[in-house]
Amino acid sequence: MAKRLLPYRVINPYDVVNGFALEDTYVNNNLSGTGFGDEGVLVAISSANLSLDPVSFSADSYLGKTNYNAVGWNQRPSTTRKVAPAASGTLPLGVTLLETALYDENGQYLTRYAQKADENSALLKGQAVPILTRGEITLAPGAIDGTLTVGQGIKPSTTSGKFTGCAVGDTQRFGQVMGTGFRGNRGTYADGYSGVYAHVKFDCK
Repeated sequence: MAKRLLPYRVINPYDVVNGFALEDTYVNNNLSGTGFGDEGVLVAISSANLSLDPVSFSADSYLGKTNYNAVGWNQRPSTTRKVAPAASGTLPLGVTLLETALYDENGQYLTRYAQKADENSALLKGQAVPILTRGEITLAPGAIDGTLTVGQGIKPSTTSGKFTGCAVGDTQRFGQVMGTGFRGNRGTYADGYSGVYAHVKFDCK
């Protein structure tokens, strides 16, 4: 699965923001791939027009053919407030806690296989993704750009959606590295999360 967080985390539910969906452009194609739709992507607000309804409905090719005879209404709901991967120089809202994807690893539509989406902690395109604004999380190698060291500050990387290290006095700093480690292959079994990982605390508020 396309994940950037390791299991250990310290989260207060009141620090999780709901009501924002990932921009359609950044949704992962499938559960076995990687991309901006991963869990653990640092995101920023891209649009939030409160004059709009909370949910919009529109035609979408993702639904398949929608102009059959006797089909009177076949549109996709989508949360109107959106987030996009945060990059250096932007103010991050937080970190996504679930993946957003279109298909499973076999190419089946997740809209038609809701159980598979639930089992893989995945959301459908347009659904609101929970975003952690403050807490302690463990970053897998895919969430890190560069090398992190214990005690170092963290900030948004120039590589959108990732964390990178910085000096403690950096104006973009929003957290600190609390520990690092290395995961490697064990025997003949490959570790899908091999590489340097880090435990960090952060506060985007």
